[in-house]
Amino acid sequence: MAEYANLVRRALGQIGGHGGVRGLLLQFFRVNDLKTGTLIGVDKYGNKYYEDKKHYFFGRHRWVIYTTEMNNKKTVWEVDGSMVPAEWHRWLHCMTDHPPTTHPPEPKKFLAEVHQFNVSGTPQQYVPYSTTRKKIHEWIPPKAGAQ
Repeated sequence: MAEYANLVRRALGQIGGHGGVRGLLLQFFRVNDLKTGTLIGVDKYGNKYYEDKKHYFFGRHRWVIYTTEMNNKKTVWEVDGSMVPAEWHRWLHCMTDHPPTTHPPEPKKFLAEVHQFNVSGTPQQYVPYSTTRKKIHEWIPPKAGAQ
């Protein structure tokens, strides 16, 4: 009986930790994973960062729940790892033990202020054009009727 009570308590904790049934289903369908932990902080874009060292092993004990809107663009189903700022990336990948909320990094001039999505593999990607002349030119047939 104690096992069932523990199971029900954990299920209710999952539902409450994700903001109700709707939030739980949204999180499950977005990233195919359900976790609850301690909220460590929120970045400037609205992404929420969590940690739970008690129930998850090293490398899986820190995670991010992405925002649903970034730069006036809906990102409910299009989550991307490039949506994490550099200062939070360090904490997520265990490069530092201290999150940027307690130990903010020193500002760098070269860091971008506005987030840009990673468009690799999409039609919007940058394709450079050649600045050299072609060595082989295609044959263009003469027009009919023009002598």
